[in-house]
Amino acid sequence: MSTAQSGVQAQGGGAIQTFGLQLLTALYAALQSLKLYPIENATVQQSLDELHRVAARIIKVEGVITLRLAEEFLFLNDSRLRLDLANYAAFSFVTGMLRRHGIAALDVMADVQRDEWAPLLSLLLRANDGETTADPFPSIAARLAATPVRHIAIGPESAAAVQPEDADENKRAAKRTYFQGVAVAREVLGDVRLGKAVNVRRVKRAVQGIVDQVLNNETSIMGMSTLRDYDEYTFTHCVNVCIFSVILGQRLGLAKLELYELGLGALLHDLGKQRIDPEVTKKTDSLSDEEWRLMQEHPSEGLLSLFSMRGFTDAPYRAMLIAYEHHMKTDLTGYPKNSRPRDPTLFSRIVAVADGFDAATSKRSYQSVPWPPDKVLAEMRDNPKRGYDPLLVKAFLNVTGVYPVGTLVILDTHEMAVVVQANPDPALLSQPIVKIVSNSMGMPLPEAVTVDLSEMDGAGNPRRTVIKTTTADRFGIDVGDYFA
Repeated sequence: MSTAQSGVQAQGGGAIQTFGLQLLTALYAALQSLKLYPIENATVQQSLDELHRVAARIIKVEGVITLRLAEEFLFLNDSRLRLDLANYAAFSFVTGMLRRHGIAALDVMADVQRDEWAPLLSLLLRANDGETTADPFPSIAARLAATPVRHIAIGPESAAAVQPEDADENKRAAKRTYFQGVAVAREVLGDVRLGKAVNVRRVKRAVQGIVDQVLNNETSIMGMSTLRDYDEYTFTHCVNVCIFSVILGQRLGLAKLELYELGLGALLHDLGKQRIDPEVTKKTDSLSDEEWRLMQEHPSEGLLSLFSMRGFTDAPYRAMLIAYEHHMKTDLTGYPKNSRPRDPTLFSRIVAVADGFDAATSKRSYQSVPWPPDKVLAEMRDNPKRGYDPLLVKAFLNVTGVYPVGTLVILDTHEMAVVVQANPDPALLSQPIVKIVSNSMGMPLPEAVTVDLSEMDGAGNPRRTVIKTTTADRFGIDVGDYFA
């Protein structure tokens, strides 16, 4: 063992410190050789072989590799690497490459292939082509997605590490967090369907990012829930339910750790659907009795999936209960059926409200025309057969306002507007903040105009009032465009 390695072990007291130094050194050597020589060069090939060997040794012991950069510190699988002068050059070079591209996390999965390292390292060495954007991460993420690399993932700077200073920065931070959440949901659900091990660390980090955004940047992250994509419904739905649940939990006074547990369960609430035949879960018309019986198994399957999932320090009992209970309804007329009386937990009832709202307001396989958000809330509030907790629906209404974010409204001026924020004054829930998107003649505005509907004229009357809501699809409007 080298002197440097001995020093690291002495400070870190464990194999993870040695692994960290070995990985950092191998990355540095491979990057330097690729920088100096063509890919066919023997030195390059040897450095790639060594990097892959080091990664394989770490994965054999740890199961996964997560290299994370937070401010001036580098973490391997949540253990901070203690670095000294002997390895400063490698540390400085590797972290510099990551920062240049806005990368704060590098995840290497168990079945990584040797040939996946070169494309990633080549992209890290590639200049930003003169780009001056404040957020270079989307560019390298798009380029990596176009390569054959499938078992190495990169992540952007987490929401917790940024301090947005203006509305645009808030929006960019929320967007990074949202898209990272969708990517993690896609990965997790795909791994469960294929019977592969789930990268629990990535899931935890995504939920932590969403919780941080809710606590520091609620308006922007809530706006991201309008960026629905029919083809990505399964994944965006998981993230939207997570966002709505955490926001509602925060308004109910839950502590940050409780919000994290709530968010984890919300993100994974439909995990069991991945163990149901896709021909059933994606069917576009009515289900047969047998198909409906199979669909009703997904809460139990979700509980079992979470129970068998490796990587949690402690079993995620609250997430298991959320997966199992979120369709039960408060009077237990939902599913799964219970032979004994029980009360669904508070977290399960919160997720049920968030799940019902997002599902009804989204396009999906069997719902080509979603309900207007205000109509969904009214139905959830006024129809007890829906089985939602009435107090939680009322609390959710206070979060969203009478006209939730993303609602297309027609004003008494005959202008059309998209609701972008609930009025922060609880007494003014029917007077949200909107973006006017067309004038009184129905002509689209070249640029949307933000207006507070609680503004009064000289006579003390509202300058504009909502007279009705309408369906965005009817006018070919994508409300998500006003939050992107």
